[in-house]
Amino acid sequence: MLKMTEKIAVVTGGNKGIGYAIVKGLCERYDGTVYLTARDVARGKEAVKKLNDLGLKPLFHQLDINDQLSINTFKDHIKKTHSGIDILVNNAAIAFKNDATEPFSVQAKETVAVNYFSLLRVCNTLFPIIKQNGRVVNISSSAGHLSRIPSADLRKKLSDSSLTIENLSKLMDKFVSDAKEGKHQEEGWGNSAYVVSKVGCSALSIIQQREFDDEKPCRNISVNAVHPGYVDTDMTSHKGSLTIEQGAAAPLYLALEDHGLKGKYVWFDKQVVDWYGSGTPTKV
Repeated sequence: MLKMTEKIAVVTGGNKGIGYAIVKGLCERYDGTVYLTARDVARGKEAVKKLNDLGLKPLFHQLDINDQLSINTFKDHIKKTHSGIDILVNNAAIAFKNDATEPFSVQAKETVAVNYFSLLRVCNTLFPIIKQNGRVVNISSSAGHLSRIPSADLRKKLSDSSLTIENLSKLMDKFVSDAKEGKHQEEGWGNSAYVVSKVGCSALSIIQQREFDDEKPCRNISVNAVHPGYVDTDMTSHKGSLTIEQGAAAPLYLALEDHGLKGKYVWFDKQVVDWYGSGTPTKV
């Protein structure tokens, strides 16, 4: 039975870390149904059980952001069971460790594939079913600030107010190609695939907001990118100084509070940071 008035929140990569804490916070505070999604069914259901033990009741659905069929299946489920999505938190991402042995070309290809192109794939598939006044929160990073790209020419291209998603994707492809040829540093990308992927995430968020603003009829959807802080997770090899609950605070603020923010880059302390500026407030 289709439930038209029910509010729906979806979190990708929700089985651990910041994603898990965001699901937990939504279950505690959101007057609606919360979906914990994960690529691995067993891990996803295990996370749901942990939350059930706390008295919280998220729903689980398998969702592999690298698999278009999986995303389509999830979209069909939402359309069949509910009327759409009210909150979408794009959290799923990867990062290679500092001591990773894979060649940089491989790190570049895989990191951009997941953190940018799979993010885009999810958005392209699910944006049509986001409801009026919906909210999209893209989990970026301090690494996703424009200033982290060394080349002034690349920064200019990435921050161009007329940049399209198509041309942003071409820039991401160029980075992967430059890395394959071993000329990513001389081309001005720097030496971090994670930085490039998260700058792509941040830039994408700004363009997505512009497209939603131009949409007719306008659904009044907000898209914001957020740096959750340096959090104690598997991704940081548990070196982060913040708990996962602290890392979830700013994403939950963007998802739930009456802030009026659209197309912004938000720091873990919930303050808006100038994405185009010369630097960031802190490395945390």
